[in-house]
Amino acid sequence: MAEIIVVTSGKGGVGKTTTSASIACGLAKAGKKTAVIDFDVGLRNLDLIMGCERRVVYDFVNVVNDEANLKQALIKDKRFENLFVLAASQTRDKDALTMEGVEKVLKALADEGFDFIVCDSPAGIEKGAFLAMYFADRAVVVVNPEVSSVRDSDRILGLLASKTRKAEKGERVQEHLLLTRYSPKRVEAGDMLSIGDVQEILGLDVVGVIPESPEVLQSSNAGVPVILDETSPAGQAYTDAVARILGEERPMRFTTVERKGFFSKMFGG
Repeated sequence: MAEIIVVTSGKGGVGKTTTSASIACGLAKAGKKTAVIDFDVGLRNLDLIMGCERRVVYDFVNVVNDEANLKQALIKDKRFENLFVLAASQTRDKDALTMEGVEKVLKALADEGFDFIVCDSPAGIEKGAFLAMYFADRAVVVVNPEVSSVRDSDRILGLLASKTRKAEKGERVQEHLLLTRYSPKRVEAGDMLSIGDVQEILGLDVVGVIPESPEVLQSSNAGVPVILDETSPAGQAYTDAVARILGEERPMRFTTVERKGFFSKMFGG
């Protein structure tokens, strides 16, 4: 049975789509048959980060409205045989998605033997975000270590606890915290919330800490999810996060300021 993971946040611009693309690639790389769906109707971006924007013929709304079938709309990733993208519509409004339509698509994906369905949620608490989280088994809450992002994410946690199918059954969506754009130097200087600060406020276990890194933007612009850049700290941190999602224990990296030794200081190493 497919496990549905929603990647969500209260605030826009925190790295949800980057995270959705990287998690989907990481799961596929680990041998899991994975679909990633863009729920941001009208503001499609997932296809750009996945590098398949020129191959979009039919989209999520077409499948919901029976204007195309799932196999026509799913775009097979060129890097992984077991990874598929379902793009959002750029031309419809946010009311184009319905509860029944989303459930139909998710069930069809499960029937096709997918192990994981990653739902890339729009920001905030409007209809698309609600539908992205409603059917979730698990949520990755993406947060920047700043007060406004943390406060908005607290609202999302309230919705996950009360407005999902699992909540209606008296169950809980399994929640993970993923910190993005983390800078140990800025934390040390008192300019950014620490991992412990965010954990204490939101009460969630951290599944990943993604360091501030220029490679994230470079990868997005190139249509290559940053997790595939194995030399990048951000790519390595996403790889660690996916391993933790799959139940593996890994130490957190890139969370402390790297101290230079005496000889490095002397000789500029």
